[in-house]
Amino acid sequence: MKDKFYQYILQLQDQITSALEAVDGVAKFREDIWQRPEGGGGRTRVMENGKVFEKGGVNISAVHGKLPEAMQKMFNVGEADFFACGLSLVIHPKSPMVPTVHANWRYFEMYDDNGDVINSWFGGGQDLTPYYLFEEDAKHFHQTCKIACDKHNPEFYPKYKKQCDAYFWNAHRNEARGIGGLFFDYCKESATMKMDDWYKFVTEVGNSFCEAYVPIVEKRKTLSYTLEQKTWQEIRRGRYVEFNLVHDKGTLFGLKTNGRIESILMSLPPHVQWVYDHHPESGSEEEKLIQVLENPVDWI
Repeated sequence: MKDKFYQYILQLQDQITSALEAVDGVAKFREDIWQRPEGGGGRTRVMENGKVFEKGGVNISAVHGKLPEAMQKMFNVGEADFFACGLSLVIHPKSPMVPTVHANWRYFEMYDDNGDVINSWFGGGQDLTPYYLFEEDAKHFHQTCKIACDKHNPEFYPKYKKQCDAYFWNAHRNEARGIGGLFFDYCKESATMKMDDWYKFVTEVGNSFCEAYVPIVEKRKTLSYTLEQKTWQEIRRGRYVEFNLVHDKGTLFGLKTNGRIESILMSLPPHVQWVYDHHPESGSEEEKLIQVLENPVDWI
């Protein structure tokens, strides 16, 4: 399974970076191949200063070795060997009219002293963070997620949409990071889902990503915007940074497993603002977004 999924994310990285380069029309992804001293490595691809995208990273990694002590505590296990691979992406557009997007699809295995798999699971999801709310874009993104889920189980979309709203919640701000999408973790073999079934589901979601995001970018990338709207985008990006550094498990996992710091922190946008005690104008488009972030919406 680990080889099968790793081959899949190699191909998916190619598919997504090609699609994003085509949308941008100018910038190309720069590639870094890196090695992790304790075992494994990855292929990082980063785009900067494009026509449409200010910064974007589409990274894959496959790491293995002894499970670090911090992760032993997290999983409530003793010493063990592990393997983890996944694709993680964050795209920060220049225009505040185009939403930021994040996605991640991953697979994890743990082994006993004989090298036999004692535990394995899939996780992942995709979520959208707009700066100005276009309801038709929110509906399109969620509808694409739902179509992918429904092919496998009609209960998946409402369940993983709810988990996404709960996970990407900036508790210290009492608001969501964005308008959500899907979030699933610890997808293990059960009476109803074999690991191959989970593989088919997770790859279905991965394959839906470009359809979920690219049409939104195409529709919004040529809209005009003001300096004030750009400032609002940078203020909201500050909340994005706060979530990734305070709450995000993926960031924590990378730091605790001695991951490559440049790849882990590629999710951070290049231009951000923290304005003291900032509140949007009453009745404004900015306030409309905040109201949705404070009370997540069922878009379908």
